[in-house]
Amino acid sequence: MSRELQSISFLASSTPAAQEAARRLSVLYGNDKPENAGVIVALGGDGHMLNTLHRFMGTGVPIYGMNKGTIGFLMNEYREDGLRERLAAATQNVIHPLTMTAIDAEGNTHDALAINEVALFRQSYQAARLQIAIDGIVRLEELVCDGVMVATPIGSTAYNLSAQGPIIPVEAPLLALTPVSPFRPRRWRGALLPNHQTVEIVVLEPDKRPVNAVADATEVKSVRKITIRESATDTGLILFDVEHSWDERILAEQFRY
Repeated sequence: MSRELQSISFLASSTPAAQEAARRLSVLYGNDKPENAGVIVALGGDGHMLNTLHRFMGTGVPIYGMNKGTIGFLMNEYREDGLRERLAAATQNVIHPLTMTAIDAEGNTHDALAINEVALFRQSYQAARLQIAIDGIVRLEELVCDGVMVATPIGSTAYNLSAQGPIIPVEAPLLALTPVSPFRPRRWRGALLPNHQTVEIVVLEPDKRPVNAVADATEVKSVRKITIRESATDTGLILFDVEHSWDERILAEQFRY
């Protein structure tokens, strides 16, 4: 069945503006249950879009966002007219999330997926001391910093960009390894990694300098070791209007000044 004939499910964030938009759009286009829909339309901001992508990861159902939040980098412009035609013409990108496996101070193992990034942050006033290995080979014996992250292409324009990390085209087979406020080595600005490589980070002096790990909205406190790799099995689908595709957003962001 062609996309414009598929049923639509509107999922709105809790804000009044998003809830009102869902009500109006439901009158115009109907509102199927999410489990029966061919397309999910997420109404809200980037946070709501990430939550929706997580919820439908691996289902094969594409997610089309319309901005009823603030920045809305992952969202399309909110318009009520011609929605079925926009859905039919939209470009589709495949998202490959990261898997995080974190071991905490009690020896417990925590697994989570991250669409944007997996990040480590110092938990106290003292800087973190981290050792970084790529595919089992230690590449950085000691990084003293506020934190470090591994970002996906879709997450490269989020926190990664704020930390001066590189912007990555969505189809590029790369991950960004980006430090946050590095103190030593002071000139290290991170690395671009092939997306098939595995990043292992060991927290040095974890009792004196505790570190938390965050995979999107999932946080693990007092981690000792963390392993990050691109998932080989989990995928999500995101839709963008042709005139404002992800490639266009990436290009525009790189020429901002």
